[in-house]
Amino acid sequence: ADVRRRTVATPRNSDANPPPQVGGYEINPAIMRDLRQIDAIVGDLISFFQNRSVQVLLLSEYGITNVDTPIHLNRLLREKGWLTVKDELSLELLDCGASRVFAVADHQVAHIYLDDHSLENKVRELVERTPGVAGLMGAQGKKQMGLNHPRAGDLIAVAAEHAWFTYYYWLNDAKAPDFARTVDIHRKPGYDPVELFLDPKIPAVKLKILWRLLQKKLGFRMLMDVIPLDATLVKGSHGCRPASTSDWPILITEQPSAVATPQIESTEVYQIIRRLVAGEDSVPLVP
Repeated sequence: ADVRRRTVATPRNSDANPPPQVGGYEINPAIMRDLRQIDAIVGDLISFFQNRSVQVLLLSEYGITNVDTPIHLNRLLREKGWLTVKDELSLELLDCGASRVFAVADHQVAHIYLDDHSLENKVRELVERTPGVAGLMGAQGKKQMGLNHPRAGDLIAVAAEHAWFTYYYWLNDAKAPDFARTVDIHRKPGYDPVELFLDPKIPAVKLKILWRLLQKKLGFRMLMDVIPLDATLVKGSHGCRPASTSDWPILITEQPSAVATPQIESTEVYQIIRRLVAGEDSVPLVP
């Protein structure tokens, strides 16, 4: 869902020590240790294949940037009376079919679907004035950005670099669906990075996990409900185009002649890989 991502191409750097700061932010020493361990593992993997005459190419999908502002589009739409929920055992489920408007969140991009197209201008006005929203694309904007897919939202919102979109639609955490506090990628109407955290409000949360596992082992139905509902815990995201090229995705190859320019479009990666496989590393990019 990244919008107009570019890939920065560079020859492999042999320096295994990452900088103590990234983007002006100090890195936790524990994370630094993790990075060095991963770097060593990747280095071993590269050496393994190079020793077997395999040409290695490293490609990242995106870079993670710092965020501090979650945007709850579905809550805003609900407060306007455009989004519908249904009650199920005193909990709330999003009713997409009955909603006049709803949003599917994907990190820093959100697809907004309109069942009632007469609301488009009002939805535009609401979303565009929401703090943290950097842009909103309609039909023409989607065409310009290559996002005019039949399944794409009628409108596509892009967050500012410091913000990201949640899928949250409930107004009271007590009404949140049971899957909201679990890892459940299929029932949640949007990606939920809060799944990466254990709820800090649960005392001895790891003991609760063990209890849930014991319940499962004994054949009881259980929910691994240890995920928080606090979107402010998320400190990194991706999807918008970062201002700094150091936060862009990167392509690393031992054949720099295979890349026409230091900065390329993501859609050009396929042709680069094809040419490397075919041994055509000096052939210009195919349109």
